[in-house]
Amino acid sequence: MLCILNACSTSSNQLEQILERGELRVVSRYGLTSYYTNSGQLAGFEFDLAQAFADYLGVELKVTVPNTLSKTLDMIENGQADIAAAGLTITRARQNRLRFGPIYHEVTQQLIYRHGSPKPRDITEISSGQLEILANSSHAEQLALLQQEIPLLSWTENQSIDSSGLLQLVQLELIDYTIVDSNEMSASHGLYPELRVAFDVSDPQPLAWGMRRSEDMSLQLAVTAFFEEIENTGYLDQLIETYFGHIRRFDYVDSRAIHRRIQTHLPQYESMFKAAALAYGYDWRLLAAMAYQESHWNPEAVSSTGVRGLMMLTQATANEMGVTDREDPEQSIFAGTAYLTIIKNRLPERIAEPDRTWLALAAYNIGLGHLEDARILTEKNGGNPDRWADVRENLPLLAKQQWFSQTRYGYARGGEPVRFVGNIRRYYDIMLHHDEVNRNSTTPPAEPNQTLPAAL
Repeated sequence: MLCILNACSTSSNQLEQILERGELRVVSRYGLTSYYTNSGQLAGFEFDLAQAFADYLGVELKVTVPNTLSKTLDMIENGQADIAAAGLTITRARQNRLRFGPIYHEVTQQLIYRHGSPKPRDITEISSGQLEILANSSHAEQLALLQQEIPLLSWTENQSIDSSGLLQLVQLELIDYTIVDSNEMSASHGLYPELRVAFDVSDPQPLAWGMRRSEDMSLQLAVTAFFEEIENTGYLDQLIETYFGHIRRFDYVDSRAIHRRIQTHLPQYESMFKAAALAYGYDWRLLAAMAYQESHWNPEAVSSTGVRGLMMLTQATANEMGVTDREDPEQSIFAGTAYLTIIKNRLPERIAEPDRTWLALAAYNIGLGHLEDARILTEKNGGNPDRWADVRENLPLLAKQQWFSQTRYGYARGGEPVRFVGNIRRYYDIMLHHDEVNRNSTTPPAEPNQTLPAAL
């Protein structure tokens, strides 16, 4: 950092001003790919990146969410904020207004329509429907380019809601189409099970942080050095895996089912999940997601292998945990939670969250011995045995003789815990979204440009 400061000749450059005030001012936007609240804690891919950069500088993080995208860009240009960490794509028009940091991801713009409506094959087939997009977005820039070739192309720019709101309008059939970035659609697909991707509207476009254009390069140099460090340490890959690694092929029937059962089945057991979560230190929605994966919240569920109940306990596990009736919902929830905790405690102490939880869930499904075999194979293959993303790639090897013959516990269907953990993470996201929607429906809307505190 001293090298960066010394390389900038200005007596009080932007980086020095940030360090002097002890605060990094970031503008972002609400959404699963950027910034949201989770049980009162702040989270999101962009938020975690910004927090890591603030820690790198040794300053506090202050995040502001402007009420429009246009205001976000204005605040950077006017010096009211230092960085726009809002999933911004680099476009020609934006490069005339902002300076961008290193590229950290790529997305594609996609046209979204509702299942049951005619699927348009290309942009020329949407003229009879209502297309509504985010105002002043890269989507508007792309449509303006397409309009040069298709003069009849028309759309409405919405100033008052975000991409998630536009997806909801399509879901409710209040508009026919919208355009969102592919990462947002992937993260939101389970939340809006009726929506479909018709086609890509653009080629892949890079994402980066936006900063003020000026001769002062101090902040950009610091941002570049920061991204170089987190790429070298693997933190960037780990963060991408944390927020996007569980997104798999969209299952329409499954996603509709959990939305329905949240209303019809979950209320009977919610207080039990909350009590178990309080007793053992979990988010109750994670336990509920785990139970949904196991039994779809059916306390009388029985598998072909004889496991049964909400948490699908084996007879041996039930005996170990003192369960007298595996079909009793409360006994099942508390025993399953306690057993998961035992597994977590048996993992090496050096394994940090969230990898610790994902590995424990995998062991809950396949057994701690087989998980340890997979971790050993991961290390042999050059991966990190303490990272779920690496172990996940090696678990399926337990079903192949050339690999399981090298292990202590032998053959296992290693693909099952991969699906098991991925499904739980997806169900957990859906439950977080439901909770957020319900909370927002009973509380007043936030004031425009509301400033939220850094991580609690």
